[in-house]
Amino acid sequence: MPSRAFIIIAVLAVAVLAVSKSNTTAQVAPKLDYEFFKSRVEPVFLSKRPDHARCYVCHAESNNAFRLEKLSPNARSWTEEQSLRNFEMVSILVNPGDPDTSRLLQHPLAPEVGGDVFHSGGRQFLSKRDPAWRTLAAWVNGATLASPKK
Repeated sequence: MPSRAFIIIAVLAVAVLAVSKSNTTAQVAPKLDYEFFKSRVEPVFLSKRPDHARCYVCHAESNNAFRLEKLSPNARSWTEEQSLRNFEMVSILVNPGDPDTSRLLQHPLAPEVGGDVFHSGGRQFLSKRDPAWRTLAAWVNGATLASPKK
């Protein structure tokens, strides 16, 4: 009987160690930085891309998952309140730390390089090397304004 109790205790100890080790090696998702979003990501949504409409044109007050706040007449950027709402909405479309599975980055990316098959706005990004795509990916990976540029 004592040897059976010893075996049970040993098995439990090994299980606890395994769980403990996996918890310490698990990747913690980065925090999405609002200031980086406001100064680097939002301009991507407003910029004109060759042969495409700006993201804003189709996604301002749209009836889909990616909905941007409507700009005030003659405004060139969003107010602080609007930017906060954009941040909250867009944050839902990403998997922090994993741009390749984030809808915000997959949907407008060409299918040949890992994007979705359908995007009514066309292929905004033909490659993951596109500077605007890389800006979005950097934000999803936890970039901050203070972080060094890669």
